[in-house]
Amino acid sequence: MSDSNTTEFTNPSTFILLGIPGLEVAHVWISIPFSTMYVIAVLGNFTVLCIVKREPSLHAPMYYFLCMLAVTDLVLSTSILPKMLSIFWFNSREIDFSACLTQMYFIHCFSVMVSGILVAMALDRYVAICHPLRHSTILTNPLVAKIGLAVVLRSGMVILLYPILARQWPYCRTNVIPQPYCAHIAVVNLACADTRVSSYYGLFVLFFVTGLDGIFIAVSYTQILRTTFSLPTKDARLKTLGTCGSHIFVILAFYIPGLVMSLMHRFAQNVPLHFHVFIANVYLLVPPMLNPIIYGVKTKEIRVRLLHLFTHTGA
Repeated sequence: MSDSNTTEFTNPSTFILLGIPGLEVAHVWISIPFSTMYVIAVLGNFTVLCIVKREPSLHAPMYYFLCMLAVTDLVLSTSILPKMLSIFWFNSREIDFSACLTQMYFIHCFSVMVSGILVAMALDRYVAICHPLRHSTILTNPLVAKIGLAVVLRSGMVILLYPILARQWPYCRTNVIPQPYCAHIAVVNLACADTRVSSYYGLFVLFFVTGLDGIFIAVSYTQILRTTFSLPTKDARLKTLGTCGSHIFVILAFYIPGLVMSLMHRFAQNVPLHFHVFIANVYLLVPPMLNPIIYGVKTKEIRVRLLHLFTHTGA
């Protein structure tokens, strides 16, 4: 009997996604804020893309990186929400093994891509504030394109090992994933082999990819603050800091939920599983919704163009 159970999931054709364990009766209600966040994310990011495309004055490195962030947010949220809502609304919990690995790849690849884009935006702010006279000669369009390509290639290549390794493991315990999507560690934990290679590689990505990104952003803003506070007048300092406001809020929206989730996994062992899963969903879904709102509110150029767009349409 044990042998048959062992071989049953050795090469699973499907996984079962539980949604948010312990809150199954509330799935329909939980879907309301999640679907609302998705709609806001899609409309907001498409609006940013349309405004930047239509306005030649916004064809600058900062807004090119913002468009990259908008596209990344759209792909990231779309790789999660449709399947999640099908679980919440229709109890459609099965996901094909290959589709699960594909979803895993997209989620982690585009999460790392967001981190890389935030580094590129920090570089843009550093050059604009610390070397303003050379900004246009340093961050040329070809260089911006190369930076964007490097961010995409780095993310794609670094995360490629996630599904490759996950496909190699035998799965003989169960095919039930206690989450509404296929996260790397959730899938690997189902394997009945020594998966330390996957675990160590996941830590490598966490510390030496996104961790180094965070250090680079911190160093950039240290230099930015030093330059800003050396300006002669208070108005000049406030104006300079104002150009970084939206980027700082986006960085906080990306890193703070991730930090909270990481601390919870390590030190809040008594916290119910459904709360862990809920926080993980917030970490992935809130930033794509907040980013276009933050840039729409905090960036004068986008705010002005947005108001002009609506008033012109209304007229």
